[in-house]
Amino acid sequence: MSMSNALMHPGFLLVFGAVLVAPAKGGLRSALALVLPLVALWSVWQLDAGASWHARIAGLEVALLVVDALSRMFATIFAVMAFGGALFGLNQASRTELPTAFLYAGSAIGVVLAGDLLTLFVFWELMSVGSLLVIWSAGTKQAYRASLRYLAVHLLGGVLLLIGICGHVVQTGSTGFTAMAPDSAAHWLILVGFLVNAGALPLSAWIPDAYPEASWSGTVFLSAFTTKTAVYALLRGFPGAEVLVFVGLCMIFYGIIFALLENDMRRILAYSIVNQVGFMVTAIGIGTEMALNGAASHAFTHILYKALLLMSAGSVLFMTGKRRCTDLGGLFQSMPLTATCGIVGALAISSFPLTSGFVSKSMISQAAADQHMLTVWLLLGAASAGVFLHAGIKFPWFVFFQKDSGLRPPEPPLNMRLAMVLFAILCIGLGIFYEPLYRMLPYSSDYIPYTGDHVVSQLQLLVFSGLAFFVMLGWLRRTLTITLDFDWFYRRFGPALLREAQRGIQLARTMAMALATACFRLAVVPFVDLHRPAAFFGRTWSTSGMALGVMVILLAYLVGYYVW
Repeated sequence: MSMSNALMHPGFLLVFGAVLVAPAKGGLRSALALVLPLVALWSVWQLDAGASWHARIAGLEVALLVVDALSRMFATIFAVMAFGGALFGLNQASRTELPTAFLYAGSAIGVVLAGDLLTLFVFWELMSVGSLLVIWSAGTKQAYRASLRYLAVHLLGGVLLLIGICGHVVQTGSTGFTAMAPDSAAHWLILVGFLVNAGALPLSAWIPDAYPEASWSGTVFLSAFTTKTAVYALLRGFPGAEVLVFVGLCMIFYGIIFALLENDMRRILAYSIVNQVGFMVTAIGIGTEMALNGAASHAFTHILYKALLLMSAGSVLFMTGKRRCTDLGGLFQSMPLTATCGIVGALAISSFPLTSGFVSKSMISQAAADQHMLTVWLLLGAASAGVFLHAGIKFPWFVFFQKDSGLRPPEPPLNMRLAMVLFAILCIGLGIFYEPLYRMLPYSSDYIPYTGDHVVSQLQLLVFSGLAFFVMLGWLRRTLTITLDFDWFYRRFGPALLREAQRGIQLARTMAMALATACFRLAVVPFVDLHRPAAFFGRTWSTSGMALGVMVILLAYLVGYYVW
């Protein structure tokens, strides 16, 4: 592939752009940070549907770029997110965050445009490197420790994915990335590798563990790419895999429960990522065209409203230096724009009518109803109420409206306000003018979200869940506590197991050395003793004795030669 073609690849544009942004300073850095994502977005829409770039590496056919409706849709929102995140983080003091975020975003676009499993894996791992560097850019001890746990989980997922890909290639002789079924060990390993990045149980804890430890702007980038590329991979690789319905429902309620228990505002939103990805995974498991459209559209809108929520939280953190709900409250008085944008994001994640979340999540519920999956439909409805409790009300209430904390921070800088306003407009705009979103879906759709019964039922659900929040406000009010998640097991027992493994290795090494020494003494020492000065081979021999010995050896050789 020529360099000119490579520069037309939207993912390569951002990856190469990271090299340009890194040394740049001042206005040039800001201009590059804003222009490069827009050029990548333009490039996404310059690629014709069906376009593909193929190459041959080590005798295997690889497709570096394949364009269809699904890949274009995800590449589009990733480029938009790269622009919004760059705009929000322009005044980030860290010199490494923006370049590594562009590496991260470019790799994510590379994943969704990959036409084979090997190309997908390369970009998948490059994406892990980029996200790890974004976490490191925070420059704190907590971020470094969380990044090591993050790295351990993703190394595990990457290894499982690579083994599964190798097994798939051996079985089929092809590296093509097409729909599979969990019908072999290789395909199960690929599925598990995808689910690790999606934040599926029992390894979901890496999201609330690592993401909130990034900087106030780094978390915005992190919320968009890793889990959504996993959603894309599941959409492409395992549509209709029934096990995903169960996995997705577990993720949904896990995220709700832990978000309700959490005191840290960014950890609340991190658990909400798990919850919302659970809706997408459930839809992929349902597997109908309506469900897959719902998963794709919900991934698209989720990136927008989750980024908006985290921009709002990041602005509060940037201006106050505080992240616990117990330290905040009353901020709407001095940060009204930030509070308003946070409320818009909260309404969108709660699927409030006239917001983007309403027109995407409703497709998932409708898909369950169309398949007569009553239990799933009821659970999705209950989960929607839970989302409104933890993200729709809890986050804005405890951060902006609860008992006054006495803090009076001003609004964040202009670039941060512009980024929030842009994403708030997109959240509302797509909720009202949803046709452009539906036209990007992988399957044609004539679904109409705004029907009377659907709007009324959703409003009833939200009103009663809001009433429940204020009735139970005494129980939901947070205290200075730490919520233990599943990561407690590998954070506590992991080092202990490692110490025991080190002891076992040291014991095995000692035993092996003792055995080797004993064998040496039994086999070698007697032979060495024969060569001591007074021993058989060490003493001085006469010439006649040596000649006699040579004759005996020669005679033995001749006899053996003629006999055999």
